[in-house]
Amino acid sequence: MNDLNYAKVYSDQLAQAFPYALNFGALYATKNNGRFRFKGGKTIEIPVITTTGRSDVDRDSVDALTRNYENQWEELVLTNQRKWSTLIHPADVDQTNYAATIANITSVFNNEHKFPEMDAYTISKIYSDWIYLGGEPEVSNVDSDNVISVFDLLMANMTEARIPVSGRILYVTPEIMMALKCAPEMSRSFVVNNGGGDVNRTVTTLDGVTVIEVPASLMKTEYNFSVGCTVSENAQQIEMLLIHPESVITPVSYEFACLDEPSAATGGKYVYYEESFEDVFVLPNRYEGVSFVVKP
Repeated sequence: MNDLNYAKVYSDQLAQAFPYALNFGALYATKNNGRFRFKGGKTIEIPVITTTGRSDVDRDSVDALTRNYENQWEELVLTNQRKWSTLIHPADVDQTNYAATIANITSVFNNEHKFPEMDAYTISKIYSDWIYLGGEPEVSNVDSDNVISVFDLLMANMTEARIPVSGRILYVTPEIMMALKCAPEMSRSFVVNNGGGDVNRTVTTLDGVTVIEVPASLMKTEYNFSVGCTVSENAQQIEMLLIHPESVITPVSYEFACLDEPSAATGGKYVYYEESFEDVFVLPNRYEGVSFVVKP
């Protein structure tokens, strides 16, 4: 047993992997995650500051000075508490490479269950928060003929709400990605590398907006998270999500991860256990930095 601290190593490596392993990893890299303060172990305090506008000045007199701002605190409480554990029989473990064996088990768990579940929770929680705050999705059958006009409408609405253009991300299903590739408005330039016949038709940016393709199964409005995640019966298909990462906060706090040696209490088996608080929130004063398109 050479690596008694494998659970800690795993947690550190996992935290570094989030922005790259998740389909919505860019939202887990939002600057908001380091901007707001924790109160206790699972509550985040969001400062909400409002001010008045400017007024004319009189050079010949001094007006009465007053405080022209208000500061309030909104509390966001992490409620998504999840756990996972497994028993490992010593006979199944190569004692000379113990950490690598556990790494393989947790790697499969992460890639096949944990990361997809986090993606599903992210998209559905953003959608529910956004609806609660007053958002109304565009309901449309998007195809190659109208995909650009739908995108332009989302962009225009977001610009009218004074959301910065720089940094916006467009998440789309594979069906919408195909529509983008075939849209008549899209100009095309095929580059064949060294005469080898390799043609790259990937759409990675659109009017300066990063485009990310996400499996349709991870673009639903509602999931059941009893064990892992399954699509709810009443879920709608999300086709497009245009979002500015600074409109959300995605705090992840690993509170406990432990790997125990075999003992009488564990029936002679190794025990791995992890538990975490993690959540996703749309910031109330920035909800206009989120736009959804769903199928009818």
